[in-house]
Amino acid sequence: MQPFQLPEFYTPHPARLNPNLERARTHTRAWAREMDMVDVPQHGAVIWTAEDLEAHDYALLCAYTHPDCDGETLDLITDWYVWVFYFDDHFVELYKRDPDIAGAQAHLDRLPLFMPVDGVITATPENPVEQGLADLWRRTVGRHSLDWRERFAANTEHLLDESMWELHNISSKRLSNPIEYVEMRRKVGGAPWSANLVEHAVGLEVPASIASSRPIGVLRDTFSDAVHLRNDLFSYEREVLDEGELSNGVLVFEKFLGLPTQDAAEAVNDLLTSRLHQFEHTALTEVPILLDEHAIDLIGRAAVLGYVKGLQDWQAGGHEWHLRSSRYMNAAPRPRTGVLGSFAKTMPQRLRQFSSTPKTVEPYTLPRFDVPFPLTLAPHLDQARDEVVAWAVEHGMTGEGVWTEEKVRGFDFPLCSAGIDPDATPQELFLSGCWLTWGTYADDVYPLWYGTSRNLAGVKAQTARLKACMPLDLVPQIVPANAMEVSLTDLWQRTAGPMTSGFRATFRETVDAMLDAWVWEVINMHFNRIPDPVDYVEMRRSTFGSELTTSLSRFSHSATVPPQLWGTRVVQTMERSAMDYCTMLNDVFSYSKEIQHEGEVHNMVRVVENFLGVSQSRAFEITYALMDARLGQFVRSVETDLPRLFDDLRLDSGARAGLTRYADELKDWIAGIIHWHEETSRYDETGGHPVFHRGPSGLGTASLSFTSRT
Repeated sequence: MQPFQLPEFYTPHPARLNPNLERARTHTRAWAREMDMVDVPQHGAVIWTAEDLEAHDYALLCAYTHPDCDGETLDLITDWYVWVFYFDDHFVELYKRDPDIAGAQAHLDRLPLFMPVDGVITATPENPVEQGLADLWRRTVGRHSLDWRERFAANTEHLLDESMWELHNISSKRLSNPIEYVEMRRKVGGAPWSANLVEHAVGLEVPASIASSRPIGVLRDTFSDAVHLRNDLFSYEREVLDEGELSNGVLVFEKFLGLPTQDAAEAVNDLLTSRLHQFEHTALTEVPILLDEHAIDLIGRAAVLGYVKGLQDWQAGGHEWHLRSSRYMNAAPRPRTGVLGSFAKTMPQRLRQFSSTPKTVEPYTLPRFDVPFPLTLAPHLDQARDEVVAWAVEHGMTGEGVWTEEKVRGFDFPLCSAGIDPDATPQELFLSGCWLTWGTYADDVYPLWYGTSRNLAGVKAQTARLKACMPLDLVPQIVPANAMEVSLTDLWQRTAGPMTSGFRATFRETVDAMLDAWVWEVINMHFNRIPDPVDYVEMRRSTFGSELTTSLSRFSHSATVPPQLWGTRVVQTMERSAMDYCTMLNDVFSYSKEIQHEGEVHNMVRVVENFLGVSQSRAFEITYALMDARLGQFVRSVETDLPRLFDDLRLDSGARAGLTRYADELKDWIAGIIHWHEETSRYDETGGHPVFHRGPSGLGTASLSFTSRT
C-alpha cells in the first residue's frame, strides 16, 4: 500500500515524445554495457541488472524531456542520464546503505580528473562511474564555449560533491530544515546540471553576459526546485521507506511542520506549483526586460527563448516519465485534468499570490531572542551616535519628508554597529553606522516613492543613478540630486578608496545586488504580489544588505583566507543561516509596521500566512521554528562542520585562524542585530500605539515545542 496518494499536479504543458526513442534505447543499452554498468559487480554488489536498466527506461525519460533534438543528440543526452542515475545508485549501494564517509570522499575526489574545463583527460578510469564520465565528457564539451563548460563543470561537481551532504545527514541521522533542504537539493539533485543539457539539446547557449543574471538564475532555480520536489513525491516510498533516505521534501515537511504524510505531500505539491508559477512570472515579466537592457541580439534572444521552452518541455516530459517508470511510486495516480483543467485547478493559488489586501494585525507577543554567544559593544558608541546623526542631517536625510532628526536619533543605527563590530575603531564605527543609516533610509524611500505609486520607470532610473554614484575608478559620473545619492557618493569614496581594484568591484556587486533587490520589491508591489516563499527567503538576504556586510568582513580576512574557501558549502551555510535568522528576526519585529501601516508584502510571516493559508499566530510559530532551525544550523556549522573542513582540506594555521575569526564575527553580527532590534525605537510604536509586547527574559521562543519534532 502506498504511503500516500499522489496529489494532483500542475501540468501546464503537454508532454511530447521524441521520434528517435527506439534508436536511443538501442544505443544506450549497448553503451551501458560497454561502460560495465550492467551485471558487473562493484565491490561485490551488482548495481544494475539488465532488467533494472530496461525497467527504468532512461531513453523514455530523455525522449520525453527533449522531444525536438535529433537522434545523435538524444543518444548522447540519454547516456548522460544513464550515467547520472548509475552514479546515484552506485553511491547508495557502496557508501550510503552502510555509511562509508572516507570511501565516499575518496571516490568523489577522483571524478574531477575526468571533466577538465580545458585540456584533455589524462587519468585512467578505475570504475564504471569514471569510465562513463570520461567518455561523455569527451563527446560533449568540445561543442561548447568556455563559459558553458565552466558552468557545466561546476554543476556536475556540485551534483557529485553534495552527495557527501546527504551522506553526513544519514550518518548522523539528521533531517535538514526546509530552507537548507531546498537550497542543497538543487545541487545534489542535479536539475541545474539538466538545465545545462537543455542548452546542449537546443543547440544554442544562453549569452554569457546574462547567464549569471537574476532572471536566468530564477528560471534555472525554479525549474530545479520543481523537478526535485516532483521527484520527492514520486520517490518517497523507495527513498524513505526502502533506502532510509533523509533527503526528501515530503519527509522534511512531514517532520518540520508536524503534518500527516498525505498533508505533507500536498504541501510539497503546493510548493512545486508555486515554483512553476514563479518560473512563468519571471519568463513573462523579467526576461524581456533583461534582453532589452543588455541589448541581446537575435541569436541570443533565440537561445533564451529556446532555453525557456526546453525547460518547460523538461518539466512536462519528466512528469510523464515519472508516471511510467518502475523506479517510482506511481500506482493509481489521480486522473489528469488536461492543460486547461490544470490551469483552472491552480488558479486560486495563483490569484492568492497576486491578491494582497490590507489586513488588521492581531496583537502579538515577541519572545526574548536568546543566542548562545555574548553581546559586546564597541566603546566609542556615544561619539558615533552624535556623528552619525549629524552626517544624516548634513546629507539631506531629514529634509525630504521621510525622516526627522528625532527619528534618526531614535533609530540608533550606531548601536547596531557597536554590537556587530565590537572591536571597531571610532572611524570604523562611524562608517558602519553611516552605511546602516543610508541603507535603511533608501529602503524606506523605495516603497514610499516608487512602490505605492507603481512607478517602475522611476525606480529603474533612480537605481541606475545610484549605481553611477559608485564608479570603480572613483571618478564622479553624476551630480547627486537627492539625499540617497549625496550620501552614497560620500560613503563610496570613503569605503572603496582604500580597497584594491578587485575587491572594490566585488564590493560594488554586493551594493548593486541590494539595489536590484529593492527594485524586485517595488515590482512585486506593482503586481500586488506576495512573493513565493523560496524566492522570498533568497531575495531577503539581499534586501537586508547581508551580502554587503559579509563582503566587508571577508575583505578584512583576505590576507589569510584563500579566496576559494568562501565558496565552500560549510562557509556559505554558515553565512546564509546567520543571514536568514536575522532577516526573519527583522520580519517578526516589523510585521505590524509593515503589513498594517505600510501595506508591505515582503515579510516572512505574511509569506507563510499566504502560502500555507494559516492564521497569523500559526505563521509566527512556523517563522520562529525556521529561525530556531537556522540558528541551530549556524551553531552546528561553526562547531562541527568548520573544524571538519579544516582537517579535510588540510588548511594552514593562518586560514584556520582567519575562518575562526570570521565565524566569531558572524556571532557578533547576530548578537548585535538582536540587541539593536530590542532597543531601537523603529519598531516599538506605529502611529503612537504599541503593536506588540515583549515577553520576559528567559521566555524563549514560541517555537521551542514546535521544533522538538524535527
